[in-house]
Order: sequence, then C-alpha cells, then structure tokens
Amino acid sequence: MITSVQNNKVKQWNKLKLRKERKKSNAFLIEGYHLVQEACKSNWEVQEIVIQEGIELPEWITVSNITIVSDHVFNAISTTKTPQGIAAVVEMKQAEWGDFSKLLLIDTVQDPGNLGTIVRTADAARFDGVILGDGTVDLYNEKVIRATQGSLFHLPIFERNLKATVEDLKHKDFSIWASTLEGAETYHTMEVPKKIALIVGNEGSGIDEALIDQANNKVHIPIYGKAESLNVSVATGILIYYIANNDKN
Repeated sequence: MITSVQNNKVKQWNKLKLRKERKKSNAFLIEGYHLVQEACKSNWEVQEIVIQEGIELPEWITVSNITIVSDHVFNAISTTKTPQGIAAVVEMKQAEWGDFSKLLLIDTVQDPGNLGTIVRTADAARFDGVILGDGTVDLYNEKVIRATQGSLFHLPIFERNLKATVEDLKHKDFSIWASTLEGAETYHTMEVPKKIALIVGNEGSGIDEALIDQANNKVHIPIYGKAESLNVSVATGILIYYIANNDKN
C-alpha cells in the first residue's frame, strides 16, 4: 500500500491533472465508481485501478494492475469534494472514422461543464460522433470527464481544424448547419437531411464567422421570454434532439 504523497506513482497521477502531462503520457485520470465502471465496460485500455484503503473492490473490475493507497494519498490525488475511493488511469484512444450521418462540430466552447454536457447529450441522442475544433477546452479535463458521465467512452470524439473538416464533409455530401442568430431560420421549420453536421459555438462570441459562411444553413432557436440567449449546452441539446427525432436514416 502506498502511504506517501512523495511516492513516484502518486506524483505521476497528480501530473495527469495537467494537459501537457496527459499528452506526454497519452493517459488521463478518472475518478468515481460510475466513470471507472464505464471505462472498464468500454473498449478503452484501463492501465491501472487506484483503490483507497478500506474500500471494497467492485466485482466488475477485471483489471489486474491494482494499487491500494492510504486515505491521505487518495485525498491528495482526488479532485472531488466527496471522494468515493476509486480512480483509474486510462490510456487515450484514437477515435476511428466511420460511416457517419449525424455529426456535432464544436467551435471553441470553453466551459468544461458545457462541453461534458454536450458530449453526454450527443451520446444520448445517438449522434455518430463529435468533432472538437481548435481552442475548445481539453476533452480530458477532469471537469469535462465528470460532466460526460462516461459518454466519452461511448462515441467517437475527434480533435480537428473545423474549417478544413467542414470542406471535407461537404465533399462527402453532408449538409452543414450553423447555430447562429443573424440571418438564420427557425430550427423546427427545417427539414433534416440524410447527412448532417451541426456546428455550435463559443459561449460568448458564438461560431467563427468563416465557419458560418461555410455552412449550408443557419439555424436558430426562438426566445419567447426576456432571456437574451440560451446556454450553449441547452441550445445544443434542443437542436440535436430535433435532428435525431427527424432523422431520415
């Protein structure tokens, strides 16, 4: 059992809280029963399980590399207010491109909770994949991971330049919808095409103008009350469920 925070393993786990260290080691840290179970059930590689002393090892754990740590050590690596005493180191996985028809493109969304909720909702609506554009918050940020509730293990998520990606998708017969206000049509008046890519943008500035110009259609959600706008994760949820419910495939 590891009892010192100066242990090299503990230092390495704590390094995984930094984006540059995650990239360097090609791994990230997750915490809590639900996330660890979702990772174990998926086809992602779980490199190591970390268990706090006194915590019973769940039956569903099949990983052989298990490290027990003291209460003090687990609290040192935990990023939650009420730790559950279980964590795991997971290897990053390169998503594979497939025969997609419903894609979500995310342009510079900054808030970890928003990104995680968007990924979770895309998973729930059975979108084929998510593409994160330049400047978007890191997918492996602990707050993003927590907000996905395990959905990052369920669907392909890519990191790509969106301008180049949009052009490529248009050549593959995708219709590109941009969620914006100016010159946009109300979303529920739109017919959903067989192949669609929806772009959503930054919390404050929205979608980059160049991306809006690339889109085939601009769509917006009407505001009936006095609120100036909708939170990006709420707006995205409305649009992707409209697309899912009117899917021609």
